[in-house]
Amino acid sequence: MKLFSFLSREHSIAKPGFNRWLVPPAALAIHLCIGQIYAYSVFNKPMTQIIGISTSAPDDWKFTTLGWIFSIALFMLGASAALFGKWVEREGPRKAMFVSALCFSGGFLISALGVRLHQIWMVYLGNGVLGGVGLGLGYISPVSTLIKWFPDKPGMATGMAIMGFGGGAMIASPLSVTLMDTFKSVSSTGVASTLLCIGIIYFCFMMFGVFTVRVPAKDWKPEGWTPGLTLKQNMVSHGYVDADTAIRTPQFYLLFGVLMLNVTAGIGVLGQASVMIQELFSIASVGEKMAVTVAAAGGFVGLLSLFNMAGRFFWSSLSDKIGRRKTYNIFFLIGALLYVAIPIIGNTGSVELFVLCFCLIISMYGGGFATIPAYLRDLFGTTQVGAIHGRLLLAWSAAAIIGPVLINYIRDYQIETLLMPPSKAYSITMYIMAGLLILGFICNSLVKPVLQKHFVISDAKSPEPSDSNSFVNEMNQSHLNKNISTDTNYSFYIKLLLAWLFVVTPMIWGITQTLIKSLALFN
Repeated sequence: MKLFSFLSREHSIAKPGFNRWLVPPAALAIHLCIGQIYAYSVFNKPMTQIIGISTSAPDDWKFTTLGWIFSIALFMLGASAALFGKWVEREGPRKAMFVSALCFSGGFLISALGVRLHQIWMVYLGNGVLGGVGLGLGYISPVSTLIKWFPDKPGMATGMAIMGFGGGAMIASPLSVTLMDTFKSVSSTGVASTLLCIGIIYFCFMMFGVFTVRVPAKDWKPEGWTPGLTLKQNMVSHGYVDADTAIRTPQFYLLFGVLMLNVTAGIGVLGQASVMIQELFSIASVGEKMAVTVAAAGGFVGLLSLFNMAGRFFWSSLSDKIGRRKTYNIFFLIGALLYVAIPIIGNTGSVELFVLCFCLIISMYGGGFATIPAYLRDLFGTTQVGAIHGRLLLAWSAAAIIGPVLINYIRDYQIETLLMPPSKAYSITMYIMAGLLILGFICNSLVKPVLQKHFVISDAKSPEPSDSNSFVNEMNQSHLNKNISTDTNYSFYIKLLLAWLFVVTPMIWGITQTLIKSLALFN
């Protein structure tokens, strides 16, 4: 019973003197783990050789069979976030993050058994269904909490958490490969043992977030900041809209379209990035000297992960300055131009320009994920933003199916039916992706402020927010205020340093591994 009491929202309310900069590491501890889903493809080839070991046997699973694991997981992410969003707001992030750790890590344990017994339904259940529920709960709970801790910098706050989801693949990919190489033998591919180890490692890492996270007291606000209306052109509301009311407003469905179209365009390409660059720059199309190797393609995927992560923080932070709608307009207009340019660049044989374009595209894909919670906060307020965000993530579920289907089936149709060379099979899909982004631009342009009649609380006379203090000044002021803090200077800074080192160290390792592998692209 003490455990359930500890997990309750009441016991996770921050005491006077708690510094909000301890919350981002807690959020990153969750998102760096659940971001593993973007690296799940490293298991695909070994899982097609579970029986044959060195090659695929007739009874081994096919790539098309394994591809459903990723789709089921992302579908369940959106579905569980929508279903349990209000529960997360009611029960608090600590309980939600704990359940997320149980589901996500437990999914690996079930999948490990499924691989061992060669039962694909157990893998679907483990990494797909149960893991997907863990993804959904783990995704929204820290994001909602950070928005409440950083009302003065909501874009930056969501970017700090969600960049961990984008960067999780940079850690998971080399970690998974290393573990599989360690456990591999003449009678095993090492996948089952790797899944078991990853489940245990991730559970321990996620528990750091569970123990560290706090929610602000009801009347808390950052020192030196006064809540109020911001620039009218940025459409920032004062007050909040109930989640059940929010889904009856046109703004919700316009943002649903904005997110779904942005994600559809990005996720279809992200899932085929390695194959695409190898086919566009194959020996047949550009010659042996300029052809992209398998190792170089792996470096390309790593670079995309790096820009996916960096873009989440950069673009969401920029949105605090220029507004959410302008930020999304940049995504859609520049993204559409880049997609149209891809076939032309492929014909020129310029690998460097191709890589640059896709790194920009994926940075805006990641930026779209990180900016949407702040967009929702601006329009609907902070009180139930987690529940609203959860329901909006159904757009991600839809995009996770539409995007890969568009890329994969159109490509296969052109190659198998029209007998088109693989290097020429992506032009139509790139133009379709550009068209989707133009539709997204139209949806985004139609977003208007939410009518006051929908608000539970409204106070249009609140003053403007003052400039927020710097990071260092904020730490010093909140820590040294003798009326609310009892820690010493040293203990506070040591605690803060250790918390950040805990999450930053694996990120640095992942980034280093990514940069080393990406060098193969330019050699």
